[in-house]
Amino acid sequence: MRQRRFKQVDVFTAQPYLGNPLAVVLDGSELSTEEMQSFARWTNLSETTFLLPPSPEAAAQGADYRVRIFTPGDELPFAGHPTLGSCHAWLQAGGVPQNEGLIVQECAKGLVPLRRDGTRLAFAAPSLQRSAPDAALIARVAAALGLQPAQIRAAQWLNNGPTWLGLLLDSMDTVLALQPDATALKGLAPGVGVAGMDAAPAAPDLIVRSNREARAFGARDAGTSTADDDTPSVEVRFFAPDIGVLEDPVTGSFNASLAQWLIADGIAPARYVAAQGTCIGRAGRVFITQDAQDQVWVGGDSVTCIDGQVTL
Repeated sequence: MRQRRFKQVDVFTAQPYLGNPLAVVLDGSELSTEEMQSFARWTNLSETTFLLPPSPEAAAQGADYRVRIFTPGDELPFAGHPTLGSCHAWLQAGGVPQNEGLIVQECAKGLVPLRRDGTRLAFAAPSLQRSAPDAALIARVAAALGLQPAQIRAAQWLNNGPTWLGLLLDSMDTVLALQPDATALKGLAPGVGVAGMDAAPAAPDLIVRSNREARAFGARDAGTSTADDDTPSVEVRFFAPDIGVLEDPVTGSFNASLAQWLIADGIAPARYVAAQGTCIGRAGRVFITQDAQDQVWVGGDSVTCIDGQVTL
């Protein structure tokens, strides 16, 4: 065992302790998979990452570093907030990308490009596979979430490394009002993400959606949200009791696949901001942009909360 550089980063927020925390071991060399998994279980965060030099093959294709991503119970091929947070930590620790303005991360899913826009990072959403879920499964998930069938606008299996079940609900209010039954959800899907958006304001004046949301964000105009500020037009929640996460603060992989789905089907615009974590006291902001080549980019701020060493 030896001292290794370590950071704990809050992702999808510019204000500490309002996003999704990530543990980052900046030098994972000579650690076994079992040792990495054991430390991830000890941190008890939704994800812990270990940075390594890229493989020779990936380095030849432009990779700047390799990341391994662990939940307390398993290793993931890709995840969103660990991608942004690991890149933030790597750059802050002095990492220099091969190509200025573009960082390339190697993970089990493959190579993931990231770009910098000021202090904010964004990753290129990996390729998505999606399919229609079984109606009987949707009925069971709806019951576990306390939803009526009419409140579900659409549903998809979404796979961009991990596989999640995505539900589009009839409004942001419906998303915020959910009171999931974790026991009933267990075993139905690896994770269930829900999203709601309001196509237009309910009234000409500013509205306040709920006391809980009002305390966090105040009144806002649902019809004038843009990706140029932090005003969200999509509300997201994510539940994964099968991996020990009743509700995730901010889920980058789900927001990536959600954006690819909604934009491709003409449901969402090519630029929007999603809010996540409202119901658990967080204020996560996910900045979605589709470029001229139809690549979806998932952006967010990150801030380092703990900087030091860990004995591993």
